[in-house]
Amino acid sequence: MANNLILDRLVGVKKRFVEVGELLTSPDVMSDMKRYIKLNKEYKELKPVVEAYEKYKSAIDNLDSARELLSAEKDEEMREMAKAEIDTLLQALPEMEEDIRYLLLPADPEDEKNAVMEIRAGTGGDEASIFAGDLFRMYSKYIEAQGWKIDMNYYTEGTAGGYKEIVFNVIGDGVYGILKYESGVHRVQRVPQTETQGRIHTSAATVAVLPEAGEYPQGHILLIWPRRTERQHHIFSHQADTYPYRGGGDMPGREISDQEPRKGNEGASHPPL
Repeated sequence: MANNLILDRLVGVKKRFVEVGELLTSPDVMSDMKRYIKLNKEYKELKPVVEAYEKYKSAIDNLDSARELLSAEKDEEMREMAKAEIDTLLQALPEMEEDIRYLLLPADPEDEKNAVMEIRAGTGGDEASIFAGDLFRMYSKYIEAQGWKIDMNYYTEGTAGGYKEIVFNVIGDGVYGILKYESGVHRVQRVPQTETQGRIHTSAATVAVLPEAGEYPQGHILLIWPRRTERQHHIFSHQADTYPYRGGGDMPGREISDQEPRKGNEGASHPPL
């Protein structure tokens, strides 16, 4: 029953995949760039599901064929081969079904966005800043390996190396969906560079990963509330509140201009690694 339910749903997915593929070659769609980009994105999202479906369907067909062979074949050697194939397929099918269920989960619309990352030194003094620098180098290597790009936003160097805080944008396909799980407190226990007596220290750094803010609706202004600092609003502007401005009356907060200068080393092309 479970197999039938999965197959029924996947048949509809493949039908839509084929339909979208045909639409992408249509002159009407190709002349409408906005629609073309939307359909091309849907095509890419459906492709891994269809590939998993074809692999799963092939395994089901092979299982049926092996069972038919086992029931009809008299040769003992052939029967043993059929039994071995049946055992292998029965072990593989649950994992395939689990993968398909994961692929069929509705995607978070934020996952496709670029990401804003903040690494901030926590407890541990200068060693925490060094650890924050190590984390940034680690993420830089991973981002480079994925073919993504870093756009530096803001950083403050530590007195003994590393960073007290560093904020940067990560630009690429599906960046936020992958990096969002890095948010949290990261801890290290080691003999730091600043230790002269060989003692092990525990240091921590926090990592925050947020989706890149979209454009504000036309006719809205950004209000800065007392609960957040100005720098946080520059960096994490998507957390701020927006209200339609109709003119007149006093409103709390103030509007931040795009031309307003930012503090610290924000806007630097790249910090020292």
